[in-house]
Amino acid sequence: MTTLMIQGTTSDAGKTTVVAALCRWLARQGVSVAPFKPQNMALNSAVTIDGGEIGRSTALQALACGLEPHSDMNPVLLKPQSDCGAQVILRGQVHGNMDALDYHAYKAEAMEAVMAAWRSLSERYDVIIAEGAGSPAEINLRANDIANMGFAEAADCPVLLVGDIDRGGVFAQLVGTLELISASEQQRTKGFIINRFRGDIGLLEPGLDWLSERTGKPVIGVLPYLHGLIVDSEDSIGTSGTSEAGALNVVVPVLPRISNHNDFDPLRLHPGVNLQFIGPDQPIPPADLIILPGSKSTRTDLDFLHSQGWAQAIRKHLRYGGKVFGICGGFQMLGKQVTDPDGLEGDPGKTDGLGLLEMSTKMVAGKQLKNVQGVLNLTATDSAQVEASFSGYEMHNGVSEGAALTRPLGRINGSNEGAMSTDGQIAGTYVHGIFDEPTACDAILHWAGLNQSGAAVDYQQHRMEQLDRLADQIEQHLDTAWLRELLNLSPIAFTPEDTRHNE
Repeated sequence: MTTLMIQGTTSDAGKTTVVAALCRWLARQGVSVAPFKPQNMALNSAVTIDGGEIGRSTALQALACGLEPHSDMNPVLLKPQSDCGAQVILRGQVHGNMDALDYHAYKAEAMEAVMAAWRSLSERYDVIIAEGAGSPAEINLRANDIANMGFAEAADCPVLLVGDIDRGGVFAQLVGTLELISASEQQRTKGFIINRFRGDIGLLEPGLDWLSERTGKPVIGVLPYLHGLIVDSEDSIGTSGTSEAGALNVVVPVLPRISNHNDFDPLRLHPGVNLQFIGPDQPIPPADLIILPGSKSTRTDLDFLHSQGWAQAIRKHLRYGGKVFGICGGFQMLGKQVTDPDGLEGDPGKTDGLGLLEMSTKMVAGKQLKNVQGVLNLTATDSAQVEASFSGYEMHNGVSEGAALTRPLGRINGSNEGAMSTDGQIAGTYVHGIFDEPTACDAILHWAGLNQSGAAVDYQQHRMEQLDRLADQIEQHLDTAWLRELLNLSPIAFTPEDTRHNE
């Protein structure tokens, strides 16, 4: 078994996409490969095959390998609940809430879970591609590090360092990072990858030569900037969709603890949707559909929503005939109140909801984590009854009760799921990924007023196409023979295209 770790000079240097690209490149050659991220901090997560949760970006990397996501792939997941505190997930399950100082002291124990998960994966796969977090040169976080060089040293694995040239200063990023790590860490750093390059490579080559001479380490390759790339991200919210005339205007208020915003990627890709994310101090513009997203801290985000004047804007939107849709925490906000007697998501207490659905929600211990499949049953704007299958996942502590739940949005295994208002203007669901299935996406958008059927993308197919696009860049722009030697793999005897799409 061989482990290779990809670390970055900064957050968002491209570690996630490089790991996904390497995983897909190896899987297309028939290599038994799995992703691994020792520690992740993100509010975008996915349900695993063993009933846990991991970062959404690691789940994407598992897909690149042709695998179901497993809790061992991301043994420590930190889900921020405030500026100084987070929920700690160990090997897929909630361990508890900690502030930053307490977690820093706890990292030595968390390292035991990291190494146990890594050893478990190592017994099942021939190659592990690990991803660091942030930068290994963050001096204040180096003590008891488990996310970057601390893991690499414990696992005794080689490291490749990724720098983002699109930000500028890539040579300073790479040389400076190397200078700030220890001698043993410098030695295990085997080379560099420069990411997101635009322009004539000939103009860059003198700098590449200087970098290799200055550090004694090779530049494995230069990956180009990929326009239009949409893959699952950790926390950054991407650009909006089309602005074509006649498009359905969809608005998503961005809450401070917004979670699983990947729910909206299929809408960003939809040719008939103009998707707008509205941030703090921005008024909600005229829209056909307002979607309240998931939240890691529903009551805190409810207070924020009220403070921004968005509650009044939503009520005005409804008076003018608009539609409102809530997902998970956003669904809970649509009810009369949200209570958290045990302080599972913050301080104990209760917060008034928007009062748009006849229901209330109570936070209870024991997070619901499950993948689900079901059927939507919607009455569209033109009074047509629309049924559509959907799939997704549930990830919540809240339990909702009330008359609104007797008017379900759909059914899962014969049981009611979600709710709709009596006038059909308001709907909500606990299911993340509700837009991923094209038929379900079309049905919800038709309910919201879009008279354009069959236009939704097949999001799972799109994800695989994007992963293959990333793998192609590895093949075209990196020294793959050098990589195979580093991974202790025999020279390739066939082209990657021979196995593409055959998993």
